[in-house]
Amino acid sequence: MVESVQKGPRRPKPVDPHEVTLAGEVQKLLLPKNSPLCSWCCMSARIRMADVLGGDFYDFIELEDGSQVILIGDVTGHGLHASVVMSLMYGFIHHAARQSCKPDAVVADLNTFLRSFAKRSDLLDHYFSATLFFGFIDPHTLTMHYVNAGHPAGLVHRGDEVLRLPATSHPVGYFDRADFQVGTFQFATDDRFLLYTDGLVDCTNQHGEMFGAERLVDAFRRLNGDHMVFLDKLFAEMNTFLAGQPPFDDCTAIVMDFHGTI
Repeated sequence: MVESVQKGPRRPKPVDPHEVTLAGEVQKLLLPKNSPLCSWCCMSARIRMADVLGGDFYDFIELEDGSQVILIGDVTGHGLHASVVMSLMYGFIHHAARQSCKPDAVVADLNTFLRSFAKRSDLLDHYFSATLFFGFIDPHTLTMHYVNAGHPAGLVHRGDEVLRLPATSHPVGYFDRADFQVGTFQFATDDRFLLYTDGLVDCTNQHGEMFGAERLVDAFRRLNGDHMVFLDKLFAEMNTFLAGQPPFDDCTAIVMDFHGTI
């Protein structure tokens, strides 16, 4: 007589640090190596992951008609699971942005895409969500049409003023029926535009003090130099504030300096 043997649940294999490092290198390949070269604007980006893998992403996509897509997003959470969702979103947006010039249509389709995965698990559904800033800029007029889906407000430095572009809609991936409102902004020559993820303002030093939106606005108003120098100085201030303590979330920033229309 043969007795059946009850097998217990398999123990998950320990994560191989080499594989995680390799996955991090692959993830870096998704992000742009260089910023677009154009006569009407200079743009640059900087990202500092809290771990080897992260959920922040950004890109500059030039369309066939010359329009410039700019996007920055922050997937819920950070680390390995966030990097998986980030990769899904990144690929979807790249395809969708070339099919439609309407930011609300692109973001609505992305929301449907994320919800299709979220419905598969009541336990993990919230991980298929993100904040996102997605905009189309016409280089002939410097007009931007955008959706800010629950993302931190974009900042525009114009003369002595700092203007805010607050959220127009809720984050993506939370609701089946989603209404993503489009905002419009008219850039001018010599404007500087800053987009960032909340990891930059939420980073906390050893005394429990957050870098904060007020400190960011002050730095945005005060720091000079071109777009790349500005980012160097901004992240240097953040590092000084942290005093060697690593950020607990991914930190990403995009800056654009407008020189005029084509």
